[in-house]
Amino acid sequence: MNLQQVEGMIKAELPDAQVQVQDLTGGGDHLQAIVVSSQFEGKTLVKQHQMVYRAVQEAMDSEAIHALALKTYTPQEWEAAGQIA
Repeated sequence: MNLQQVEGMIKAELPDAQVQVQDLTGGGDHLQAIVVSSQFEGKTLVKQHQMVYRAVQEAMDSEAIHALALKTYTPQEWEAAGQIA
């Protein structure tokens, strides 16, 4: 599974999301994703992560993705962190 496919899976679940996916090991199955979405507004960090995991559940079930580290932000949190939306 390539990084663009993972990004597409997340954007299918969270259409407004800005997504950055990185391969942490070079093997394509240990990934990190930074996801910025207004749909995270008012949700706990756990709920935000559950939303992203739901988007990639099939790939995780098949072990195409073995591990996925997440960093999730609302647009306001992303801006406050000094990032450019």
